[in-house]
Amino acid sequence: MDRCRLQCYDYPICPDVLKAPREEVAYVTCTYRETCIDQPDFLATIDLNPRSPYYCQMIEPVDVFWKCNKGYLSVVHSLPSGDILIANMGDPAGNGKGGFIVLDGETFELKGNWENECEAPPTGYDFWYQPRHNVLISSAGLVPKRAGRGFNPDDFKKGVFGRRLNVWNLSCRTLTQCFDLGEDSLPLSVKFLHNPDAAEGYVSCALSGIVYRFYKCEANNWAVEEVIRIPAKDVRGWIMPKMPAFTVDLIISTDDKYLYLSNWLHGDIRQYELSKTCKPRLVGQVFVGGSILRGGPVTVCRDEELKCQPEPLVIKCKRVYGGPSKLQLSLDGKRLYVTNSFYSTWDKQFYPTLVKEGSVMLQIDVDTEKGGLTVNKNFLVDFGREPNGPCLAHDIHFHSGDSTSDILA
Repeated sequence: MDRCRLQCYDYPICPDVLKAPREEVAYVTCTYRETCIDQPDFLATIDLNPRSPYYCQMIEPVDVFWKCNKGYLSVVHSLPSGDILIANMGDPAGNGKGGFIVLDGETFELKGNWENECEAPPTGYDFWYQPRHNVLISSAGLVPKRAGRGFNPDDFKKGVFGRRLNVWNLSCRTLTQCFDLGEDSLPLSVKFLHNPDAAEGYVSCALSGIVYRFYKCEANNWAVEEVIRIPAKDVRGWIMPKMPAFTVDLIISTDDKYLYLSNWLHGDIRQYELSKTCKPRLVGQVFVGGSILRGGPVTVCRDEELKCQPEPLVIKCKRVYGGPSKLQLSLDGKRLYVTNSFYSTWDKQFYPTLVKEGSVMLQIDVDTEKGGLTVNKNFLVDFGREPNGPCLAHDIHFHSGDSTSDILA
């Protein structure tokens, strides 16, 4: 099979999606963990309408409490049946345990485990599915109780950082294939192309800096191939002599034209063009923080990509700390939003000023014709100004739909 022969799809819904009304409201999950502020997690509502007097401001905070006996829940998607599927990272004690739970789509009552208990992977984090191919693919993540202590190089080669990509039969809820992506590779974000007929997608491995393409081949089997590799940087003044990119998030534009990566440690967001899905081409890059900024405690000794260390980012007189973590893209693909907190204990370890001053949410303007990324200097949501004190912002979702919430059936 020619792995490059899959065309760039123009599926019928694509033009309608691209012409959808501009997003006006974003919901951002926020936490006070590790900030020394005793307040519950909450959901922030952000005004995204440039004509509104409350542009870039929080409209209304809503407290969120989530209790489930299965343990550490992560990514959520609606199933074709209308029920809600939530990926799991661990058991109640914080030990690694993958799998999923199912909630009733109308009552939100817990229905139970989605998979057979004996088939729960050792770890879990993200997932995506394609109903027309009867497949669900999930990533590995990391062991919650070990991750909660911060990043420790001594955890390498001990099973703390996941290594598997799991392929499931969607209708039978059974595990059919597993791919070993390398010890301590840490596969996190996984996405199919949005075209409901497409039988391919991508998974980013945070610690190895590799993005794999997975695709369907003969006899309903799946295969993987490396398509992007972001080299680690030789450094001084850091916890290890080599600093990985640490790709936290991967998203794909709704027209399947571009793929975006957030590199939390190196500090950049990357845009790849997907006309050849087996050969993504880097067409845009912008630095919005990170650990290798000029004047910081880390010195880059050898860099295969950059000639000099990036300058710090200042927006509206505020220095931006932390690195790009969670991403969200407008339906028309022209505005990319980013928060800069990954995991509160890791934030405290690598970016203590971020925890002290609070997260920010930025907007990146996207050139959808030729490719290219530019920081919008007129947009800044400062979570350091919360009434209860600075907090840490994570996932972003739009009320009107976005590039990561909806799966086309």
